Amino acid sequence: MTEQPNSPQLYLVTPVGAAASTVGPLLADIMDRFPVACLRIPGAGTEDELGRIADLAREIAHARDVAVVIDDHVQLALRHGLDGVHLKDGARSVRYARKELGADAIVGAFCGTSRHDGMNAAEAGADYVSFGPCGASALGHGAIAELELFQWWSEVIEVPVVAEGALTPALIGHLAPITDFIALGPEIWSEADPVEALAHLWR
Repeated sequence: MTEQPNSPQLYLVTPVGAAASTVGPLLADIMDRFPVACLRIPGAGTEDELGRIADLAREIAHARDVAVVIDDHVQLALRHGLDGVHLKDGARSVRYARKELGADAIVGAFCGTSRHDGMNAAEAGADYVSFGPCGASALGHGAIAELELFQWWSEVIEVPVVAEGALTPALIGHLAPITDFIALGPEIWSEADPVEALAHLWR
């Protein structure tokens, strides 16, 4: 799939609640083996814990020319030298994040299954919009982002689109021609061998 002309890029989400010492070697291994375009840190945990993960992720990712964003924590992104934020409230915080982080930062917006939120986020200056989940998942409100949403977005809107949530090899195959990024995280971290799980999904 990744060799197709219009193939999406890999957007990796770090495991929720993992200790920096545990996740570091895994991230380095994955980024050495797979062409990761962006790394996202979920916003769960205390600021101290997130700060440790942020510093480690930044060091590993930037050494490999990979951008790092974090869920929602604008000030933490600033303090720890991250490349931007992934906002989980659709378009609502995009302008604030842009003002705080500056024109060069990455500001992404998760918009669930809503075209309206996606368009508002794009209009507010988001660098990408994320829709999901693409399969049965607790992500967002549980409603599934159908393939038609990605098809419409790719035909009508220029802002890059990310697909995430409960992705399978079959779904990735369908989404590949109509998305810019495929976000994978829970799909691999729940497996005994995350590297092997990613290899199975990212073929």
